[in-house]
Amino acid sequence: MCLRSDLNSGPPDSRASALSPAPNSMVLSTAIFITLLGLLGYLHFVKIDQETLLIIGSLGIQMTSSYASGKESTTFIEMGKVKDVVINEAIYMQKVIYYLCILLKDPVEPQRVSQVVPVFQSAKPRLDCLIEVYRSCQEILAHQAVTSTSP
Repeated sequence: MCLRSDLNSGPPDSRASALSPAPNSMVLSTAIFITLLGLLGYLHFVKIDQETLLIIGSLGIQMTSSYASGKESTTFIEMGKVKDVVINEAIYMQKVIYYLCILLKDPVEPQRVSQVVPVFQSAKPRLDCLIEVYRSCQEILAHQAVTSTSP
């Protein structure tokens, strides 16, 4: 008596499904891939790790945002365009939040404000921290106003 096991003896459909991946695993792999792409996009374009404010009285104000991916975004505002730096307040989700803003002069009418630029857009510093930054900014702006008006 001879027993022989033949691998090709099953129905043709069972052989094809054993060799090709199941459609569900393909869908799962695609979903994982898209999720990973979304996470990388979030880290690269949205998640801000650090925000800095640098004021040089004779030049201007530089704001830098450092993202989780290492990317940096820098905005520079010339000192001649700056009218003032203020602390604003807003109601957000049933609580009052405070944020630092730069008021830009209107090019046509320098006494008016043309634009309000928020400084720390991702970080929400406490009011006591904002007051400290505000005082430093006002000190630099006051010194700049004195030096620009004296001959």
